[in-house]
Amino acid sequence: MNILLLGKNGQLGQELQRTLLPLGRVTALGRDTLDMEATDTIAATLEAHAPDVIVNAAAWTQVDLAETAADRAFRVNADAVGIIARFAQAHGATLVHYSTDYVFDGRKQASYVETDETNPINAYGRSKRAGERAVQASGCRFILIRTSWVFSAEGTNFIKTILSLAQERPNLRVVADQFGAPTSAELIADVTAMAIAAHHGERLQSGIYHLAAQGRTSWYELACYIIRRAHELGFELQVDVANIEPIATEEYPRPAARPRNSLLNSNALADRLGLELPDWTVHVDRMLHQLRRREL
Repeated sequence: MNILLLGKNGQLGQELQRTLLPLGRVTALGRDTLDMEATDTIAATLEAHAPDVIVNAAAWTQVDLAETAADRAFRVNADAVGIIARFAQAHGATLVHYSTDYVFDGRKQASYVETDETNPINAYGRSKRAGERAVQASGCRFILIRTSWVFSAEGTNFIKTILSLAQERPNLRVVADQFGAPTSAELIADVTAMAIAAHHGERLQSGIYHLAAQGRTSWYELACYIIRRAHELGFELQVDVANIEPIATEEYPRPAARPRNSLLNSNALADRLGLELPDWTVHVDRMLHQLRRREL
């Protein structure tokens, strides 16, 4: 199996370089080799590599900046994705693509299932939904994975930001009325490899699937968990849990609106792959241990 991985330097791309290797020959490209904003170069690059499977982990993820640079977000998250999907259809390749909870408006009380109506409330979410539609319209074989609250020991994410701020400040204020399940890039990459193998063996149909860790938390509760565990592991922090203040979304205005509920029901994919997905705390703990080992 000839696998072409796009977006190799992101949180997910770095993990996918590990998990895709047992499946076949992997060629991994970053922005220096394939700039997804340069849409006129994408088809030629794909043609040169002649992949059986394209794993697209490249994306525009600057949610707030997308409000004033929507054209760039749509170019990467929709236009480029459409080009890749149409190439996959024309050449008989399978496309693995990633989307987000931001395609929903967050007003649902329960966790979202794949068939729920989408209604993005910011430009980033609209660009990702447009990318989903492009994949579906292409007619290619595809596995489209929606996930949420992604983190890893590499790159920038909420967990690393909280640790950094806790080393500099005696108090933190964190939004307490947005809910989700932190999902590690490690978990997404592991399940992606399983999904590709199952699809190749005709045990997983083309379609949209949700993938998130189990459980539920808020950004505030997650921050408290991070600080509590970090103290236990010996991180030197100025902040204790008692010095973290829960606030409402309106008290922390951002250019882009955020969905209040980002919970994704992952039962469909887990059942088809025979998985029992871990609670979100499992991989958060793994990451904190990893970061602590680096310090030492």
